[in-house]
Amino acid sequence: MTDDLFQMLESKLELLIEQCSRLGEENRHLKEQQSEWQGERVRLVEKNELARNRVEAMISRLKRLEAEIK
Repeated sequence: MTDDLFQMLESKLELLIEQCSRLGEENRHLKEQQSEWQGERVRLVEKNELARNRVEAMISRLKRLEAEIK
């Protein structure tokens, strides 16, 4: 192998290693974001369930009051 070809292969390999490192870092960052969003989704689902239960309880109370008035 000539020196030029060897240097070209070496530089391409270095670029691939750098790109792999960048992609690994990006992948780690995306996984962290995904985890945060999943946690936020769980919290929002819980808040939604709590609000739904409160609304249902209010409706039940209103129906009881209406029945008592009649």
